[in-house]
Amino acid sequence: MKTVKSKITASGNGLMTNLRADVEICPNVSDKKEGIRFFINGKMIEAKTSNVVSCEHCVVLANVEEGAGTKIALIEHFMAACAICGIDNLDVYFKSQGYEIPIMDGSAKHWVELFNQTGYQGEQAAVKPVSNHFVFSHNNSMIVLMPNQGKTTITYAVNYNHPDLKNRWVNLDLDKNLDEIIEARTFGYLKDLETFQKMGYSKGVTIENTVGLTDDGGYTVALRSEFEPVKHKILDIIGDLYLTGVNPLGLNANIFVKEAGHALHINFAKNIEKSL
Repeated sequence: MKTVKSKITASGNGLMTNLRADVEICPNVSDKKEGIRFFINGKMIEAKTSNVVSCEHCVVLANVEEGAGTKIALIEHFMAACAICGIDNLDVYFKSQGYEIPIMDGSAKHWVELFNQTGYQGEQAAVKPVSNHFVFSHNNSMIVLMPNQGKTTITYAVNYNHPDLKNRWVNLDLDKNLDEIIEARTFGYLKDLETFQKMGYSKGVTIENTVGLTDDGGYTVALRSEFEPVKHKILDIIGDLYLTGVNPLGLNANIFVKEAGHALHINFAKNIEKSL
């Protein structure tokens, strides 16, 4: 099993609550696959689909067998970083009031850099490539996964009310643009921010961690790469699908996603995980 070489500490605010979160990321050197595990208030919450209790604004986990009173939130970027780095055993301890994974810069870049700086021990568990195709749809949204002879590819299609992002398709090519996926920041419509904050969400949004889509068809910050918001959707689905316990980047599959979000990602993951 692959884990980090030594303990990592990280701190930051939550995107939804703006509460400070201090996390301690520890190696798990077990010789069996135990996955990504979170520890908070004396409870262990495993990163798996059956522990997802909400995905309305972000992915929220709780140990459903013990009740959903203790939870952790916004795990998708962290899970994507673990998948990208091939980490399959890791223990994460919350040391403060906040229960969200720190948003950092809104992407997976900070986590990937921390993992790489610390180094790794062990080898990633082998992933059995898929041999069947899977289709999941709801209304106008769809996810299709099909076997591929080479590396995994992900194609994400969106149709947002924004000139750059209308009927837009973006591809993940592991040999060409993975870094652009890693550094793609979360995003949202600027006009919705005040409403969300009045509802108690998005309290930690800043110009440093979120790309705002403006009414005039622009952005609140310069993009790190072309069509960055769509690339962030690819980052999200990597993290969401890793809740199956199987690294989606090792499936040797072509994954096509049309106008989806966390809810569809998670439902798709639940439907395919027994076959992986």
